Amino acid sequence: MRVTGIDAFRRGWVAVILEVTSPAGIRPERPRVHAVRVHESLVAVLGASGGVAGIDMPLGLLESGWREADVMARGLLGARRSAVFAIPPRAVWAEPDYPAANRRCRELTGKGLSAQAWGLRAKLIEANRYRETCGHPLYEVHPELAFGAMSGAPLALSKHTAPGLELRRELLARAGIVLPAGRSGLAARAPAADTLDAAAVAWSAWRIATGQAVVIPAQPQRDGQGREITIRY
Repeated sequence: MRVTGIDAFRRGWVAVILEVTSPAGIRPERPRVHAVRVHESLVAVLGASGGVAGIDMPLGLLESGWREADVMARGLLGARRSAVFAIPPRAVWAEPDYPAANRRCRELTGKGLSAQAWGLRAKLIEANRYRETCGHPLYEVHPELAFGAMSGAPLALSKHTAPGLELRRELLARAGIVLPAGRSGLAARAPAADTLDAAAVAWSAWRIATGQAVVIPAQPQRDGQGREITIRY
């Protein structure tokens, strides 16, 4: 069995593909890294993977109001809550620029849109279009929730610090996920923090595939086409 975790970065997408082997009827073993791949498009990175895939990108947009999954995730992360962006309704993402989107967000929700969330726009649209048209089993995952589950509590250290990166490597290694020490070719283009996030998402994809993942909210919201809006980890 292979599963994939995907994270976005400025120049494209990084994917960590895990492989799990176990005899029939035996509880699946811990996953191992099969490959780390980088592509400019989501279609390309998923075409090179297989099985269940998780992605660190919001999937599913409401027509009005805020997504319950984001509210719950922020509550679970405590001091790390700022790692989860509040994702506004679909119409906000159709605006041509940030000022217009911010105004539209205030009209629809009574609150503004963060510039950081708006920075997701191109990748968010790409990921949602893929889920809506391609049929690949793709699930939204948040890596900070995954790392929190690995450690037993939300991480106090930011991934933007050397100690924070090292802690994340250690947690992944304890789960059997050891990333290659040296990266070459396209894989070297992805920042270390994004590659570690992709690995944590892959760990969650393994949990999804084996029925171990936590799903929030338990009773999902639905978008205008009936697709669920949840975060798994």
